[in-house]
Parts: sequence; C-alpha cells; structure tokens
Amino acid sequence: MKHLLMSTLVAASAFASTQVMASRDSISVVGSSTVFPFSKVVAERFGKKTKFSAPTVEATGTGGGFKAFCGGVGVNFPDISNASRRVKQSEIDLCKENGVSEIIEVLIGYDGIVLANAVGADPVTFSRKAIYLALAKEVPSPDGKPVLVPNPYKKWSDIDKSLPDAKIEVLGPPPTSGTRDAFVELAMEGGCKKFDFMAAMRKTDKKKFKALCHVIREDGHFIESGENDNLIVQKLNKNPNAFGIFGFSFLDQNADKVQASLVDGNEPTFESIADGSYPVSRPLYFYVKKAHVNVIQGMKEFLAEFTSEASWGEEGYLTDKGMIPLSDKERTAIGTRVKNLDALKSL
Repeated sequence: MKHLLMSTLVAASAFASTQVMASRDSISVVGSSTVFPFSKVVAERFGKKTKFSAPTVEATGTGGGFKAFCGGVGVNFPDISNASRRVKQSEIDLCKENGVSEIIEVLIGYDGIVLANAVGADPVTFSRKAIYLALAKEVPSPDGKPVLVPNPYKKWSDIDKSLPDAKIEVLGPPPTSGTRDAFVELAMEGGCKKFDFMAAMRKTDKKKFKALCHVIREDGHFIESGENDNLIVQKLNKNPNAFGIFGFSFLDQNADKVQASLVDGNEPTFESIADGSYPVSRPLYFYVKKAHVNVIQGMKEFLAEFTSEASWGEEGYLTDKGMIPLSDKERTAIGTRVKNLDALKSL
C-alpha cells in the first residue's frame, strides 16, 4: 500500500510538472556570452519562420548558465544552456542531484580567443609563454631557479624587450566565463608548460600543475570586466596600451574598433581556427534538458533549426556571425544524435 501511494504521488507530481511546463509559451536559453549572439540569431529567425514564440536568450556566462540549468526540472528552470567550453563533471553531478538526469550535448562549431587592442594602436605578437608570464599570479623565478615566485612583471618589456614598454593591463572576463576557462587552459597553460620543471610537474602531478598555471594575478594588471565585451572595447579605445580578451566571433563583428594580436606567430583567422594552427581556439556547445523536449512548445523544432545546414552549415547564416563551422562529418553525426535525442553518456 505504501509503495502504491508513493507511485501515485510521483505520477501526480510528474503530471503537474508537465502541465506547468506546457503553459510556458517560449523556450528559455541561458549561458555563454560568446554563444549568445549565435543562439540569439537562431532564436530570432525561428520566431519569424514558425508558429512558435522566439526563445528568450540570456547571456549569464557559461558557469552561471549551468548553475541555473542544473537547478531542476520545470518551468522555473532553463531548457537550454549555451557553453563556450565542455560541461564539467561537477556540473553533470549537480544536474543529477537536482533531478536533471539526461542532457543532450550539441557541439555547434569553433571559436578562437584573441588578445586584442584598439584599432590605431601598434599591433603586437605574443607568445603563449609571454602571456602566461604577464598574467599568472605566480611565475618561475626570473633568475632561472625552478621555483615559483609572486609575479614581478609590471611592464610587457620586463618579460621580453621586443614587447611594448608599457604597463601590463589586460581586461578580461570573470571566473564564471567559459572564455576565461578556455583562455587559461589554452593560452596560460600552454605558456606554463614551456618551463621544463613545470612540464615535469604536469606529468607527475597534473592537478597541482593546473592549479598553479591557471591562477590569474590579482594586483591590478588583470582587470575583470564582466560579460559585456562592448564595455571592454570602450575602455580599450580610451587606453591604447591596454588589451582585451575576446572571442574571435566578437572581434570579427567589431573589426573597425579592435585588432587581434598574433599568438606564437599565428594570426587568428577563419582558416587558422578551422585548421587548428591558431593555438588559442575552442569548441562551442549548447546543452538541452531532455525532460523538457516533448513538453516545452517548439523545442524539437528549435533544435532542428539550430542544426540545419541553413544555420550551422559551411554557408550558413551563423558563419556570417563569425562562427567557424564543423566538418560535414561532424555535422552529420551530431545532427543525427540531436534528432534521436541521444543523451550524454559520460565525459
């Protein structure tokens, strides 16, 4: 009798949740500010060409998006979370703790991360090693000893005489940003392992290596500037010696205001990001709550629009926004998984 009562309560709860979710008239999308413009244009086109309302898209940052997305199932929680990095195991665990047992992972394309300054300022070529030495909280001792010391570098020229004789000042995203996660992993970690004793640590204690290489200095040379890239552009135009961290797609849309630095001799371009020769590039994703797909109006149709050739294809409208498309093979495989609503198995 007790088990029957519990089953009845669970079924009633699920039915009530379904009825509540069905009453929502638009899809809710949160997450990455980098993926935001891509998701927004798909949402707008979807709203114009179908009978469904345009999805509501918010730029909360990748980490903030997953926090909201994994909060639970139902109308009070987002249906989709955009991400400029892959979901972490800790975020999958949070989802499961809150009843979000199945999520669909959708890789949509690629983007590069650039270190840019204002148009009109002198263009600069950086190595990942110099980027690491400029921005890490602790760096290898300048005297060559295999120990880490509090970052002593104040000017770029302190690191390399060929770099600008100007104060190190970099404006970048907060810790909740997927752009920051990708930047520290690709640029700073890439520079950190150029030191032999740090590369050796990576082999013996990868967790400690990452902890040391990923921590950004907090003494005023790196300035957290929120998720609004347009505000960073305004500050760069007021200070020609400052640099900002952006996604390539944003740079591409603002080429009249900001210019990218070369990294390890490679210019960030559509082609160099697509073929992997530009070293600071990353995949872009969105994640779907499977429990909402057959309940929230228009979910299947929105997924079909986002993964259509007209959208994410080589000549699709998202490439006009600066997204680097997947290969034909990748799009076919991922499109099939989305159509079948195949949930993510594990990382």
